[in-house]
Amino acid sequence: MQRIGVFVCWCGSNIAGTVDVNAVSEALGREPGVVYSINYQYMCSEAGQNLVKDAIRDQKLTGVVICSCSPRMHEATFRKAAASAGLNPYMVEIANIREQCSWIHKEMATATEKAIILGRAAIAKVQLNAPLTAGESPVTKRALVIGGGIAGIQTALDVAEAGFEVDIVEKEPTIGGKMTQLDKTFPTLDCAACILTPKMVDCAQNENITIFSYSEVQEVKGFVGNFRVKIKKKARYVDETKCTGCGLCTEKCPQKKVPNAFNLGLDTRRAIYIPFAQAVPKVATIDPDYCNMLKNGKCGVCAKVCTAGAINYQQQDEIIEREYGAIVVATGYNPIKLDNFEEYAYSQSPDVVTSLEFERLTNAAGPTSGTLLRPSDGKHPHTIVFVQCVGSRDTSGCGKPYCSKICCMYTAKHAMLTREKYPDTDVYVFYIDVRTPGKNFDEFYRRAVEEYGV
Repeated sequence: MQRIGVFVCWCGSNIAGTVDVNAVSEALGREPGVVYSINYQYMCSEAGQNLVKDAIRDQKLTGVVICSCSPRMHEATFRKAAASAGLNPYMVEIANIREQCSWIHKEMATATEKAIILGRAAIAKVQLNAPLTAGESPVTKRALVIGGGIAGIQTALDVAEAGFEVDIVEKEPTIGGKMTQLDKTFPTLDCAACILTPKMVDCAQNENITIFSYSEVQEVKGFVGNFRVKIKKKARYVDETKCTGCGLCTEKCPQKKVPNAFNLGLDTRRAIYIPFAQAVPKVATIDPDYCNMLKNGKCGVCAKVCTAGAINYQQQDEIIEREYGAIVVATGYNPIKLDNFEEYAYSQSPDVVTSLEFERLTNAAGPTSGTLLRPSDGKHPHTIVFVQCVGSRDTSGCGKPYCSKICCMYTAKHAMLTREKYPDTDVYVFYIDVRTPGKNFDEFYRRAVEEYGV
């Protein structure tokens, strides 16, 4: 015969402020199979756990129901307490009467009624539970990191340093992500490339790390510890094992008017290209949308000039299947599209640019070699206006209702760097509020205003 014990937690006023805990413990104490029911201020405390342990021993309980907070908080706590008193830990059930009841209701009568219902459900379940024994399952000791930006790179390095194999899957031809497009970082104004590129090289040279660049995850099956993943490795039309990254193919390619995605369309590149000088892997990629040879069979210049014989116009996409024990998703972000914000005339005026486009215009490796020039006429602007919160804190439906958290800081950075390099340039910032939520962030913002006259 089942002997169930019910323990209702007050959680201070978190639960007791909205739920009549006495009424709950009394009602649940009358349920079939329940032989013991009590409420206490803090059931997760040492004293509260001792109440549970003593009741298990004294009442010879076969199951326990804890009416308290989320099982994510203290399920392990109460299972451990039950085990120490001789009860199988899987004969413990949690009724979440805090997050699912007291925190979302204001009327005590309604909240109390719901708490009783949740408690009854937990009692019904624990009566159907069976004692279980924890076992061991073999796991694949290889990790997958989806995304090869700075977060994915650092994750891969940390996992590899711990002695495990790790694969990076990056959809672009090179790892590095958005940080490769930045000039400086805030609040220290450190060189972004100086931080990032050594880590990129470390990934390439680490024997525990395999980089699948120009690739995408196509399918994931399995469960924690044993995932089966299909990776689509897109055709570069260049043999990675042969390409030396010399760049001769890029120099000789006659198709010169391809929009350069790395520079956000602010200049052009060739149909065969290496995204930037420090790319990892430093291997050329042919863009099939613009390559004359792949489109109509007319050209072949890159194959003729490639002394390594790396060009392969017949290369096909490849599906690679791998097994992993853990997956880390570090897929990064994309800037919001400004086409929906007509008031800023982004699509009408080339001199209205995004913050990332501005970053490329001020980068020494950018389309203007770091000289700040207007896209419309190539002249230096003497007045610059930064507009904050475009696409953020937006309840119109065009953007996101939340703060992006970084816009104020990178605008302060852009303003400072502009004033430092071009003292004759007037810089204005239009904002709703200035938000600087980080260590040394407020000091950085004040420097922009007080020292640089922004």
